[in-house]
Amino acid sequence: MAQVGIVMGSDSDMPVMAKAAEILDKFGIEYEMKVISAHRAPDVFFDYAKSAEEKGFKVIIAGAGMAAHLPGMCAAIFPMPVIGIPMHTTSLGGKDSLYSIVQMPSGIPVATVAINGGANAGILAAKILATSDTELLAKLKEYSESMKESVIEKDRLLQETGYKKYMEMK
Repeated sequence: MAQVGIVMGSDSDMPVMAKAAEILDKFGIEYEMKVISAHRAPDVFFDYAKSAEEKGFKVIIAGAGMAAHLPGMCAAIFPMPVIGIPMHTTSLGGKDSLYSIVQMPSGIPVATVAINGGANAGILAAKILATSDTELLAKLKEYSESMKESVIEKDRLLQETGYKKYMEMK
């Protein structure tokens, strides 16, 4: 059963939302992914948000650009955590999306990641689920350790080769 809902307002958001899905796949977390516009198909959206708890979702990751109402509307209806991903937009570079998602009224919080921050949304969803799943927590600790080891290895290589040679190798 899916524990995470991934929803986006447009299929143009798919490259960013896919990064969240890739992270969830890495940790073995089941999810359901949908394209639903809160503005163009409000009845479909309301059905989705109202049924999410019943489906077993523990977290919703919602990506949206421009007016970016999708994450906030999910948070208004779904009683558990919602993570908003502001999408980069051509007109304002995603600041419009970021402000729309992060400036929620009191009582309707949306956890917000960086503009186009799909991977971090997936990691945050995993961390939320790990509060009640010791196996998942262990996987997250391994993931953090592997990131640390990667940085240490890159520095070792830099120290051995010098920055010019290091940059050539990249």
